Amino acid sequence: MQQSLHTKTVGSAQEAGRDFVHSRAFEVLSRAGFVARGLIYAIIGILALKLATGHGGKLTNQQGALHTVAHQPFGKLLLTLVAIGLAGYALWRFIRAAIGHGPEGSDSGFDRLAAAASGLAYGAMCFIAVKILLGAGSSSATSPKKAASGVFGWPAGTWIVGIAGAVMVGVALYQIYRGLSQKFLDDSKVEEMGVRMRKWIGRIGSVGHLARGVVFGLVGIFLVKAAIDYNAQAAVGLDGALAKLVHRSYGGLLLGLVAVGLIAFAVYSLSDARYRKI
Repeated sequence: MQQSLHTKTVGSAQEAGRDFVHSRAFEVLSRAGFVARGLIYAIIGILALKLATGHGGKLTNQQGALHTVAHQPFGKLLLTLVAIGLAGYALWRFIRAAIGHGPEGSDSGFDRLAAAASGLAYGAMCFIAVKILLGAGSSSATSPKKAASGVFGWPAGTWIVGIAGAVMVGVALYQIYRGLSQKFLDDSKVEEMGVRMRKWIGRIGSVGHLARGVVFGLVGIFLVKAAIDYNAQAAVGLDGALAKLVHRSYGGLLLGLVAVGLIAFAVYSLSDARYRKI
């Protein structure tokens, strides 16, 4: 009797989940998430490009981009909308991880794992946006260096940091693969695009994915280095990865190219808001 009741409860929950996935509200929330993602990458890319070209600017990460939104005219309203979009994106990723499909597409096992990780990342960004709105957010929040230092104190902490770095390098290589092969178009409703639109989205998507691959790769490499050297100060986040480019030969040029790529990814994200299979 108990097992039958449990089965019915699970079945009802799954049915409710399927109904929500096919609802208009789910689609709107999911597509709003791509707009929010695009805004964050646009801010990071534009500020980095301004720095690279000597017109002010600064290096920042996703949290810094959220603070930038908050300091604009009508900043609280804008940040509220961004937080809703981030929540919608995280929800979409978690549901895809849980059930393996949406109303317009299905996922492999690897895609579901990636969706879960992405959901966690964007859920954390949503949480930060809410903290900023409540006045509790601070630009001095936990940095990658502090986080790595804390993890080093755990059992097998060095291995955890090293594995996290290796995973980031793997994510970077996957981003580069998607960019070069344009596999990201498999997730889009290309049948609704014209020929010129498909070529345009393919090009900006390639540039954007390659730029993300470079940044994620640097983050991963320095996490691995932090683990090998047992030095938390070697760990960097997105802004730290951009800073590494600045300190290389032709640093301004390298930073400018990656910044343009991040802006391209922002534009691609906006196209995803229209054409992505949900």
